[in-house]
Amino acid sequence: MPLPAERIPPGTAEWRSADARRWLAAVPAPWAHPLWATGALAAATVWTMESGPEQPCTTASPCGAEDWLGFAFFAVLLLTFYWLWRQPRLALAGLGGLLAAFLVGGDDAGDVVADPSGLGFTAALAFAAAGLGHRLSAAARQRALAREAAGPVVAPLPDAARGFRRGRVSLVLAALLLASAGYGYWQVTDEIAAYEERAARLVPVTAEVTANRVNDDEVDVLTLDTGSLGTRTVETLYPGDFPVGSRVDVLVDGDWTRLVAEPYDTVDGELLTLAALVAGLGFFANGVDGRSRAERLRRGPLPVLKVLVREGEDDGRVWVYAADDPTGARPLLHFHTLYASDGEEDEEEDADGEGDAREGLRRLGAILKGEEPPAPLREAVLYGVPYAGAELAFVAREDEDDAEVSVECSVTAVKPVVPKLLTGRAPRPERKVPGSPSDGRPAHGRTTPPQRPIQEIAAGMAPTAAPRVWSAHGMSRAVGLCLLAFQGGSIWGIVDDGLSWSWLLLPLTVPWLTKSVSTALGWRVTADRDGVWITGPWRVRHLPWDAVAAVWHKEDGIRIDPVKGERIGLSPTGWSWLERRLGREPHAQRTADELRALLYDQGLRPLEEAGPGQQGMPLGPVLVAVSVVWGTAVLLLL
Repeated sequence: MPLPAERIPPGTAEWRSADARRWLAAVPAPWAHPLWATGALAAATVWTMESGPEQPCTTASPCGAEDWLGFAFFAVLLLTFYWLWRQPRLALAGLGGLLAAFLVGGDDAGDVVADPSGLGFTAALAFAAAGLGHRLSAAARQRALAREAAGPVVAPLPDAARGFRRGRVSLVLAALLLASAGYGYWQVTDEIAAYEERAARLVPVTAEVTANRVNDDEVDVLTLDTGSLGTRTVETLYPGDFPVGSRVDVLVDGDWTRLVAEPYDTVDGELLTLAALVAGLGFFANGVDGRSRAERLRRGPLPVLKVLVREGEDDGRVWVYAADDPTGARPLLHFHTLYASDGEEDEEEDADGEGDAREGLRRLGAILKGEEPPAPLREAVLYGVPYAGAELAFVAREDEDDAEVSVECSVTAVKPVVPKLLTGRAPRPERKVPGSPSDGRPAHGRTTPPQRPIQEIAAGMAPTAAPRVWSAHGMSRAVGLCLLAFQGGSIWGIVDDGLSWSWLLLPLTVPWLTKSVSTALGWRVTADRDGVWITGPWRVRHLPWDAVAAVWHKEDGIRIDPVKGERIGLSPTGWSWLERRLGREPHAQRTADELRALLYDQGLRPLEEAGPGQQGMPLGPVLVAVSVVWGTAVLLLL
């Protein structure tokens, strides 16, 4: 969909693939991904908390006393976890605050850092800070490369985008959440003040613990002998601190009894206050950041680049491609947008709306049937400098039927697409793969699904005589082992209590778990001279090449469509989301892509036949036997 020439600022440069590849090459290194910093910081925090001595609740050092420094520490920690992903500069400030609070919280800074857990926490902070610094420097490099590609031409932002405002919803939500946090803080402090006022009028009484049990409400309670005041029952959060026979100080006021060592329980109120405060500050930071970014975008003339854009089919995000990539083969970046209104929209509508309703129902039916065509590529002018976390706007045609253009502004930060790895599912046009040269139609009338171009995949594959084998890898086996542990625990929990109605859950859960575990641990696809061998959970199937209609990777599984018969599916074959976040191409996706290349390019197919050892063995029957043995052992021995 070409953009009308009058909507393209004079001298606008095209963002060509060569410049785009240099821009993509400047993305941060995999080690700087927020996942690693978050994991290291979380692990170090847990280590630090667990390594410290556990102080018992005593009269001299009561539990539950307000610790606002610790409260602030956890608030900043949670915000930093979020900002590591969304706001690198704020995350740096959060890391500095965490380090200061950590050092202030210890008796001596040298002792804190010398302790192994303290040293680990400090190292985690340093690693996270190094990753943030690397990401910010990478964004600066991308900004410089984008300015170089745009050249000296600048243009004012379209009038429609000048009135676009961001951050209002976030600021409203922030106000509500921060008000809730303030109310929660008032409730907690009011409860503490009421206790202290009451306790000031009472004299502690020494009592003996005569019983330590869990009542019918699943609450730990102590039974106390207070002498002249009789027997009292009081709830406790830490029953291990008060063994039977020990003596404790209590406050008694009529029917009201409290342990001096546990004066009040404000944990629930503090947790709610913490949650509201963290969420409120997060929304507030997002709102302020959105407003400031939109303001900078409107401040003056901006660099412009001519690109191609397409709206994604699944989540509505906009994908940007180089201007000389008319097939949309390699996306560069993506973000979500909203239309910027210039007040000139045509407000006339069909009197009864029947035509629009009919068209809407038609499109809904096409989407449900999977027949909705992919969104077209649109020529667009990008306003602003693209880099990781940038704010952009673009102008493009809105519809194929008329030449009207629309202005869209980003509402989420720009995210580059990692080279050779799509962080999300970029929309792709359907491609007809050349088949028989006589009629120009694809072999077997196939149309490839919206995946990587087969020519690109085949270019990276070399012909081989030996059969090609793809099988379960590390991530797939990790998923299988987790499911196997869950299956074993489920069988244990169901049969441990003997024969009961819960046994009805066995036929509902165990077959599905057995199928999933055996697939994740033992799936295999082997391509040889004659066809494809597919090892599933229960059997090995063989499909000649002429009997295979299509192959693709969907979610966490591999789908193979035969020309006749039912679809063959292998799932789960890994965890695609985590593999992408770790900077790797999903193994199952690569398997499906290479198998598609063999399907359409006969010159890449192996020359030898696969032997029995290469065809694989299903693990389903083995897991059934193991499950029966395990269930029997649990039933007889426990």
